[in-house]
Amino acid sequence: MTAGRTIDIQLLALEESSAAALYGMLEVLSTAGRPIRESRGMDPAPATLVPRIVSPLRKPFQCAHGIPVVPHCAMDADNIPGVLIITEFWLTPGDDMTDRYDDVKDWLRLCREAGTTIYSVCVGSVLVAAAGLLDGRPATSHWAFEGLFRQSFPRVKFDPRPSICFSDPSGRLVTAAGASSWHDLALYTIAHHVSPEEAMLTAKFFLLNLHPDGQLPYANRIVRRPHADNVVRRAETWLAENFRDPDPVAGVVDAVGIPERSLKRRFSQATGQTLISYAQDLRVEAAKRALESGQASVEDIAADVGYENVAFFRRLFKRTSGLGPTAYRRLYRPLEAHTALTRQQVQT
Repeated sequence: MTAGRTIDIQLLALEESSAAALYGMLEVLSTAGRPIRESRGMDPAPATLVPRIVSPLRKPFQCAHGIPVVPHCAMDADNIPGVLIITEFWLTPGDDMTDRYDDVKDWLRLCREAGTTIYSVCVGSVLVAAAGLLDGRPATSHWAFEGLFRQSFPRVKFDPRPSICFSDPSGRLVTAAGASSWHDLALYTIAHHVSPEEAMLTAKFFLLNLHPDGQLPYANRIVRRPHADNVVRRAETWLAENFRDPDPVAGVVDAVGIPERSLKRRFSQATGQTLISYAQDLRVEAAKRALESGQASVEDIAADVGYENVAFFRRLFKRTSGLGPTAYRRLYRPLEAHTALTRQQVQT
């Protein structure tokens, strides 16, 4: 067998890094081009990826949950990789990483200027945004960080829908969505730098799944943002308990006892959402739970969460969830069936 060219890829690891994405990508990318093919007696691919872990210092440390990391190399002005992947971080939805890692951000900017292809997984895009590399560009991240991007990085054109977002036309800046989107990014990396055939071979070998419907089917639309407005907090609580009300906006205005215009303004400032969109999200999330675990018809579920117009409910559900109610039910039905079977086995 004749060896093809090798492509050096560096995976950035920090103390907040998720070991699952870091080591998952390290192993999957390491097999592309040669190891899988050798195990099957096939000729090598035209290229082999050589992934290495890079960190601010080349010394062992522990990443999230105390998992050890032994870097292969350190960030340096002379170490400018052709491909750099910022893997997933464990961050709270309020942590925008603007208060630390200035040296890492400087290095990211240096790599970008030198022509490095930069990919990020999940919340890794927060660091890319903090370095200013996503300003004016489309980008994605974990759906729970939409509020953070709107507040801390308003110049980023954040899109919570796709699994992979091309942040520049050349493909040299790519952001991937939620945690398991590292599967999508790993396969894209292999397809782009080795071949689509190699990506397919790798997907079959590791049983990796793409997420063609994006991440909206997995997103929880109700994420309470921290704020100090007690009136808005009362409104959120009332809506959570009364979202089925025929006119939830009028109801919550009466409940909190301030003018409608004032409540709408304060609610939007505190939560980043309008009153009606918040109520709609509560209804959709209740419908999701019913679809995931029950047998009720879509028509009955629509009526139960407050919609007499089933056609409008279907359109709203698809717009906010990425899938229609029936397709969403099919997505989660195998999981519910597996859970029910497990319960039955335990009881017997």
